[in-house]
Amino acid sequence: MPYRSIRSSIAGGVVLLLLMALSAYPRAAAAQELLCDVSVDFSQVSGSDFDYLEGLERLTREYVNDRRWTEDRFEDHERILCSFDIIIQEATALTEFTARLVVSSVRPIYGTMQNTRVIQISDRDWEFAYAQGEALTFDLDSFDAYTSVIDFYVYLLLGYDYDTFRPMGGTPQFERARRIARLGESANAPGWSSIGASRTRTDLVTQLLDSRLEPLRRAYFTYHYHGLDHFVQEPEEARRAALDVLDALDELAADVSRQYALDLFFNTKSRELAALFTGAANGSQAYAILSRIDPSNLSDYNPLVD
Repeated sequence: MPYRSIRSSIAGGVVLLLLMALSAYPRAAAAQELLCDVSVDFSQVSGSDFDYLEGLERLTREYVNDRRWTEDRFEDHERILCSFDIIIQEATALTEFTARLVVSSVRPIYGTMQNTRVIQISDRDWEFAYAQGEALTFDLDSFDAYTSVIDFYVYLLLGYDYDTFRPMGGTPQFERARRIARLGESANAPGWSSIGASRTRTDLVTQLLDSRLEPLRRAYFTYHYHGLDHFVQEPEEARRAALDVLDALDELAADVSRQYALDLFFNTKSRELAALFTGAANGSQAYAILSRIDPSNLSDYNPLVD
């Protein structure tokens, strides 16, 4: 089944929630894929000289939400809910900044009025320049310290979302993100180079397109489509599907060194996994795997054996 047909059937289960979210934004023509909340927090830089950054929030929201990023057409209730939280940490000049960016997206769970967080990423290595009145220009063929980071994470969120509805469905979006990452590397900009740094944007998208990590990409589909989407109707089958995912990731973790992309899966899903297996007959099996491959989130899993 095509991605949009699958997403439409699932998104219909949360249409009222989406309609409430849409009321906070101007009406946009059906086509855009994203419905993103964008915030720019510049409270850490003092002085009225930086008040113009309020306009950057509006510009970025329009840049993300009013653009068509793929060839697929989305109805309003199908749009992907996401957020971009930009925290300005320092002004190195009147128009030059260092910032942290937190991006996340959610996906509807079939048959419920609930969403599940697909991914959340905190990026602490961002430097850019922005002057009052400056426009944000979309251009995938040239690097811009501000918009290229936004573009990269838009395509990353799209790729993750597509992967949850069709096996490896996000590959075209991840390929676009990798194209942006190569421009960032060529510009030697902070947060992109995979030389002398760890867990950069380039590292992440390279891992997502690495054939060795295909089990992780496929896990996103199995976990969401065969796990969460079936939990209301068939909870035991859903838990078995989720346990199969953990088995596959256990094998993957044994074959590859600790990977950024794998850590992001567990950092995003640890509490949800714990809730999914709480009180389940296979809860102890889940705990044995989770405690081995994700010890950093062990406190979330301990209730499975309490």
